[in-house]
Amino acid sequence: MRQDREPGHPGPLAIWISSARVPTLTASFVPVAVGTALAARDGALRVGPALAALAGAIFIQIGTNLVNDLGDHRRGADTANRIGPKRALQMGWLTPSEVRAASVICFGLAIAAGLYLAKTAGWPVVGIGIASIAAAIAYTAGPWPLAYHGLGELFVFLFFGLVAVCGTYFVQAGAIHPWTLVASIPVGALATAILMVNNVRDMDTDRAAGKRTLAVRLGRERARAAYRTLLFMAYFAPVPLVSNGHAGPWALLPLLTLPLGLAEIRRVAGNEDGPALNRALLGTARLHALFGILFSVGIALG
Repeated sequence: MRQDREPGHPGPLAIWISSARVPTLTASFVPVAVGTALAARDGALRVGPALAALAGAIFIQIGTNLVNDLGDHRRGADTANRIGPKRALQMGWLTPSEVRAASVICFGLAIAAGLYLAKTAGWPVVGIGIASIAAAIAYTAGPWPLAYHGLGELFVFLFFGLVAVCGTYFVQAGAIHPWTLVASIPVGALATAILMVNNVRDMDTDRAAGKRTLAVRLGRERARAAYRTLLFMAYFAPVPLVSNGHAGPWALLPLLTLPLGLAEIRRVAGNEDGPALNRALLGTARLHALFGILFSVGIALG
């Protein structure tokens, strides 16, 4: 880490908090909370595996964020024209070797949590862990980075939705049921919506860097339509769970956030781009967290 401190240069702790993207880590907490609520509803709650699943998810997300910074920095996607929050590599606050070492540590800690889960829940956890870390690294690194070929949203939907929710349920209950997959849909949809806003905001700089995200491929208006679709998916998903008796009426608690969701849809649908979408990014992240907490509470209440 560079030791020279220019005016406005953050301290070491602030740099690492920024690099880990701590405010975004609710994307790891929410699916674990929902999966644990499902397990509790079925009388299968196991605190140890739940906490280990949370630790593994958080460390994988931080590792993904760090590898993402490395990949974008190497390919020129993070430049002085970047609209979003400053990145440590972009600003010269950290070196690539420091970020690489930190990512290895994070993935190592995730593996440690996975070994515990494998011991308590069996070999399928090993497959989940390997797939999660491989996808995290492939997101912006390697010869064919997912995010640069329009597959970032699919990665987020699968691993921050289906895999995380169902995996958390599995390590506690020892099984996965179809309705568990349904419960993971709103979690994955809202996490994907966060990425969609981010990519709509960064369309110009991503296109210039050859980063063909899904937003770049779709174009601005269709990307905004995709954002609306993701939010509608999230709000619709709890309904069949309740109507089919797989969850009680309390599982509809997230509908209380509908005014917030509509407000974000209007914000993203507006003509404002670039820095103005930073507010939509924060708003969608808050919506994801609040929706997930209410959904978890509603499921647990049965």
